[in-house]
Amino acid sequence: MKVLIPGGSGLIGTALTKSLLADGHEVVILSRSAQTKVPAGARLVQWDAKTPDGWSNELNGADAIVNLAGATLDHRWSESYKKIAWESRENAGHAIAAAVEQVEQKPRVLIQSSAVGYYGPRDDTPATEDTPPGDDWMARVCKAWEASTEAVEKHGVRRAIVRSGIVLTTEGGALPKLVLPMKLFAGGPIGSGKQVMSWIHIDDEVQAIRKLIDDESASGAFNLTAPNPHSNREFVKTLGKVMGRPAFMPAPGFAVKLMFGEMSTVVLDGQRVMPKHLQEIGYQFEFPELQPALADLLN
Repeated sequence: MKVLIPGGSGLIGTALTKSLLADGHEVVILSRSAQTKVPAGARLVQWDAKTPDGWSNELNGADAIVNLAGATLDHRWSESYKKIAWESRENAGHAIAAAVEQVEQKPRVLIQSSAVGYYGPRDDTPATEDTPPGDDWMARVCKAWEASTEAVEKHGVRRAIVRSGIVLTTEGGALPKLVLPMKLFAGGPIGSGKQVMSWIHIDDEVQAIRKLIDDESASGAFNLTAPNPHSNREFVKTLGKVMGRPAFMPAPGFAVKLMFGEMSTVVLDGQRVMPKHLQEIGYQFEFPELQPALADLLN
């Protein structure tokens, strides 16, 4: 199987690439930089993330494309950066849709990345794939991100949208930021601690994406979150237990807002997101519970 991964040099893309390569599949990573490092065995192809020019031949006859392209949201959200983040997602998706239209042998499936931010801040009210989107900036950018590749469906390409939660990995993302203060005996809840964290182990993230590639019945939206989300207070308490550290030093919400600005919504506003559709197609989580997931990653 040949798989193209636009934006595949990040945390999820790298883990997915290694998994596919281990099973003998061909992986082509599209990156704007020719200097991007990719796992041994993968091929790097440069693209402008705006047009099909110079790379669409790689798509001709490929089996699947996994669109992970977009500027990182782990960055203070100035108005100028929000424009970059939004346009990077829309432009890449439109380029992929244009390439699919051009090639004679079209891929059988496109996996379109998104995030649980699609649902907006929801406190403790559960959200499934059937829940309507929120109306904050993060929700709107997720809607645009998902819509950017919708046109491939009229060409007979099956499309599955993955709304990922907090992906737990020691290679980057949220977990190392929580681990560091815990190591220094300064860990604790953030803000009220009541906000719900919808998380997923990196291994389940990868295997869920692979199931969506392989399962011909899988189309539409899928929440990639473990079935047992936790409040932030419960999360850091469990993290402290796994690390053998106390978790009693709270980070006040006002301080987080001062430090991160609008981006603070990611950590201060909770979402209880459930993987209804993923479980309906028979996906079995390797790490459905938080403590074993953290122990696997940290021990």
